[in-house]
Amino acid sequence: MPADIPHVKVTLDNGLDVIVHEDHHCPIVAVNVWYHVGSKNERPGRTGFAHLFEHLMFEGSAHHDSGYFRPLQEAGGTLNGSTSADRTNYWEVVPRGALERALWMESDRMGYLLPALTREKLDTQRNVVLNERRQSYENRPYGLASMTLAAAQHPPEHPYHWPVIGWPDDVRSATLDDVREFFATYYHPANASLAIAGDVDADDAVRAARAHFEEIPAGPAPPPVAPPAAGPAPPPGDRPSALRLEDRVEAPRLYLGWVTPRLFGPRDAELDLAATVLGGGKPSRLYRALLQDRRLAIDVSAHQHSAEIAGRFGIVATAAPGRSLGELEAVIGAEVDRLASDGPTAPELERARNLLEADTARSRQSVGGFGGRSDQLNLYNVYAGTPAYAAADFERYLQATPESVAAAVRAELGAESRIALSVVPHGRGDAALSGSVPAEAC
Repeated sequence: MPADIPHVKVTLDNGLDVIVHEDHHCPIVAVNVWYHVGSKNERPGRTGFAHLFEHLMFEGSAHHDSGYFRPLQEAGGTLNGSTSADRTNYWEVVPRGALERALWMESDRMGYLLPALTREKLDTQRNVVLNERRQSYENRPYGLASMTLAAAQHPPEHPYHWPVIGWPDDVRSATLDDVREFFATYYHPANASLAIAGDVDADDAVRAARAHFEEIPAGPAPPPVAPPAAGPAPPPGDRPSALRLEDRVEAPRLYLGWVTPRLFGPRDAELDLAATVLGGGKPSRLYRALLQDRRLAIDVSAHQHSAEIAGRFGIVATAAPGRSLGELEAVIGAEVDRLASDGPTAPELERARNLLEADTARSRQSVGGFGGRSDQLNLYNVYAGTPAYAAADFERYLQATPESVAAAVRAELGAESRIALSVVPHGRGDAALSGSVPAEAC
């Protein structure tokens, strides 16, 4: 069972959480910063700002008005960042002697980015983001499927309706004043968590964090984010349950999606386990039913994507040559119903838990980077309120039973709450599920 990661946590007077984990096996240190802001903190007409700042934060700050990568790479470090619907993170892994440099640079862009933010930088990164959208979504086979499905699952005012990368017109129309206001609201110590992990002394690391960050003022409390009062999704009768999207693809692909409980919410753990039972690798039920037994599909997967406000359960399968999406839907529906009725077998449940534990162990091999120990400490601190939540998190999976998994599937994965998206080749609308209507452009 994954244990809590040993750490020390101190909150500075300006609200910045500082978490330190000591590991003296290798002379490296990870610096990991989470800002509790993502695309869910935006609003209609002003989307894509959090992702835009992921780029702008690498373009220089008041006391280092130049590219962010070079000084850390010259010191032997690696670095990156990412944005989700719920958070933005930045990390560096550097030799022990470069810790002060990493902390100084992180503190300068937290406290002094705006004086160096120019219209030229905004326009440059705006174009980078629009090009990223073209490469990663518009020009990639099946690339628009995920945002099309999310937009259909949530009403326009819902924080998860728009994609993390934003709507193109919003990114194009963003002004310098718009993005300055967004930064001032969310990118400050009281809305951030700093994890330092590796070959450091905890007291020394806390002192260094104080020296670099404590002078930065705490910003305003960000406005709360909540789903619309009507709930996480439109009533089933108010939205189509089957959509089609024509794309430059070779084979029809079926996406089935449900809105499910939030991260750490009731039934969230059971749905994680159900996803593994249904679509987690070759031993899974859908792999056997669709690929081995009937040869209806060339691939299949299932996942429970748990986010802060709501989750999404998805099943994705690509039709084999000569097979229809209707055939895939029928088999998938039967397997979901069977799991809802009977639950997983004891060996299936044990395998799902073992895979989860193995994934956790693999990610913990590193002190830094995406998913490393510093990243996990920040994840639990931001979403659960304490870095010491790993053991309690895994306990949720240990407490799951075949009966509780079956109950979660019955409660959350009903046919009446599902949206089906057929992605088919251009001109092959007939290959979509019967009754599908054209999806709105994303």
